[in-house]
Amino acid sequence: MDLALLRTFVTVHRAGSFTRAAALLGMSQPAVTSQIRTLERQLGRPLFLRQARGVTPTTIGDELAHKAAPHLDALVEIAETGLDDESSLRTLHLAGPPEFTAERALPALTELTGDDGQGFALRASFGNAEETLEGLAAGHHDLAISTARPRGALLTATPLCDEEHVLLAAPRWAEKIGAGTPDRNGAPALEDVPVIEVHESLPFVSRYWASVFDSRPAGPGTVIVPDLRAVLACAVAGAGLAVLPRYLCAPTLDRGDVVALHEPAVPPLRTYFLVVRTGTLAMPHIARAHEWLLRAASDWC
Repeated sequence: MDLALLRTFVTVHRAGSFTRAAALLGMSQPAVTSQIRTLERQLGRPLFLRQARGVTPTTIGDELAHKAAPHLDALVEIAETGLDDESSLRTLHLAGPPEFTAERALPALTELTGDDGQGFALRASFGNAEETLEGLAAGHHDLAISTARPRGALLTATPLCDEEHVLLAAPRWAEKIGAGTPDRNGAPALEDVPVIEVHESLPFVSRYWASVFDSRPAGPGTVIVPDLRAVLACAVAGAGLAVLPRYLCAPTLDRGDVVALHEPAVPPLRTYFLVVRTGTLAMPHIARAHEWLLRAASDWC
């Protein structure tokens, strides 16, 4: 079987579209289509179902991708690393949410960088769960941290850790509303407190309200900034209330720069997953980073 055809097939499988695969491979879409048809003729079975938006793999297509992708990834790794230069470091491409990756994952993984015979070079990129998993499936990343568990057999997810969410604000807001005095829904009287969030949909505040108070937030966000660290800075400055992961806000809580407005018996949790393309843990540098992060996470929870 032609390895070039398999490479094109795996790229289409990961990209979910002939158009995106062609862009990734630097080929024309007709050339990609022709190669897939050639491979289907050789196998005597269809590999993809054509749809209005992209393609969906058949059962045979999924099975072939599951078997072939790890070996092709290994060949690419050999080609990129080289066989003669033993001193060259392999590169680990990591992707994940900016705050958690910066505060947790990168400090842990930098211990593995360097030329000690087992180290690797490290490259990181940030994105939301959808972007990160799509990039991993397309082969842009080796290892991803995601708040969503992927479906299908192409990606393998392992629970990494849970983060606890805290409802907080600057002390002056707590004094103003009388933190701990609930309304009829069991929530502190927060209707007049501005909300700081990462998106107009209020993902953190809405999830907290639904989980703890079984209700929805009373009003829209007042300050919207697309980074949890910026949300925390705005909360410290007194811009309003926010819901943040405890790992991120613990130092400011300890210093009294912000205070918890509510302490539920069962705080809302969100799970992070460590995700790889199925089969790539056979690569030593990916396996070592994967194991190291799982070990480090035991101290984060």
